[in-house]
This record gives sequence, C-alpha cells and structure tokens, in this order.
Amino acid sequence: MITIRNLWKRYGKVQVLAGLDLDVKKGETLVILGRSGVGKSVLLKHIIGITKPDDGFVDVEGVKITDLKGPELYKAVQDMGMLFQGSALFDSMNVEENVGFYLHEHGDRKANRRYTKKEIADKVQEALQMVSLEGTEKKMPSELSGGMRKRAALARLIAYRPAILLYDEPTTGLDPITAMQINELIVKTQGELKGTSIVVTHDILSALYVGDRLALCFDGKIVHIADPETFMKIDHPIIDFLRKTISQDPRKFREHPPSKESHHG
Repeated sequence: MITIRNLWKRYGKVQVLAGLDLDVKKGETLVILGRSGVGKSVLLKHIIGITKPDDGFVDVEGVKITDLKGPELYKAVQDMGMLFQGSALFDSMNVEENVGFYLHEHGDRKANRRYTKKEIADKVQEALQMVSLEGTEKKMPSELSGGMRKRAALARLIAYRPAILLYDEPTTGLDPITAMQINELIVKTQGELKGTSIVVTHDILSALYVGDRLALCFDGKIVHIADPETFMKIDHPIIDFLRKTISQDPRKFREHPPSKESHHG
C-alpha cells in the first residue's frame, strides 16, 4: 500500500530523517509515536508530497510520489487527506464553506463532474452530523473552540472521503475529554471510510485507542513497529516511559466513551 525506503531529510545542520523505512498496510490505522522534533510530521509531508526527500522514496499504490511534481503529483495525491495540527481552516470562510471547499473546487473525481449546490450541501450536512457539529454551519473558525476546529477539519476530510487519511498530532492542545472525543471520531471515521490512516502523535492514550499497529520514530528512523500489545512490552527507554504514564488501557474506554458521560456533568 505505502512503502517508504531509505528516506533522508536534513534541514540546515539538523538531520531529521536518517534512512527511514516503513510499510503501511491497506485498511489499517498506523500510529507513529515519538518525541517532538524527531521528524514525525515531516514524514507525513513526504507521504502527501508537500516535502521532497534528500534521498530515498515514498511509493503509494505502486506510484513513486517522491518522483512527481506539478499536475502528476496533484493527481497522485488527490485521494489523500490531511488533518493538520492547527486544523488549517480558512479564516474567511464559515464552517459550511470550509467543509464543502474540496467538493466545490474538485467535484466528483470518479465521475469527473461538478457537484450541484444541493449535493454539496447534503454531503456537508452528513459530515457535520458525523462529528456532532450540526447547527454550526454559519459560524466562523474564530468562533469555534480548539476541539470544534479539529472536528470541522475532520468533517472536511469526511466530506470528500479520501482513501488515505493523515493525522498530524490530532489531540495536541486539547483537554483530556475533548482529546478522547477526537480519538473516538478517528476510529468512527476509519470505520465509515474504510480507508488507510496514519496518525502522528506523542500521546500514548490516543495511540493505544486508535492504533492497529504502533511505530516508534527515534533518531530519524522507525526503530520498532508492532501491534499495541507487543509494542507496549518492548524494552526501549521511550516505551518504558510511556508505559509508566498510563494507569489504564484506554481501549477499555471504548465501552464507556467519556463523550457520553461528559454530558451529565
């Protein structure tokens, strides 16, 4: 599905990626963990073609993204979507316009036609319902809380249904309950879109909640990758530290999600 080999990237004197190898399976949610500044977000930008490596390649479904530019690159990555750390909503557009932006600009890629206004409105409504933002259509991004902005950005992804979803630190800066609501939405979105998701985070609760496999990024490489159970038993200083920071496996929350309980507070 996604094959990354010998990826190198340096910014000035800082070697960010140092021969990184990674295989992402179709239909899985892979979580990449690591401290800030180890190149996790830079890796996502290589996958979606925003950044070019100094050496190595990224292959998506048999297409070498790293070799392409211009219209060819655009065509190769149009079935990818990215949830940026800062949500990247357009300040001058309301929620409805933000969520429908891609549909309005690009239309139905498979049928190669424009969407009607009603079709866009219906898809936007459906996406907003999925992230519990009905009624916010006319609000501007500046009127939304951090958690609502993340949900609006997620609705924008859901609206155009990409096959590959990239999440850059989706829970950073959010309180624990809002963060868990975003985790629930990542799982729900994965179930709805049946896509392939890559989540970059340093939040171990989030990683365990959403991930089918966890990978540790360290010194510019992926040094460990395994299912959550196996991953948490690996002997590595960072994984040892992460183990000590959690008192309960967050996957148990799936039976009693905090979003449901929080309404009673």
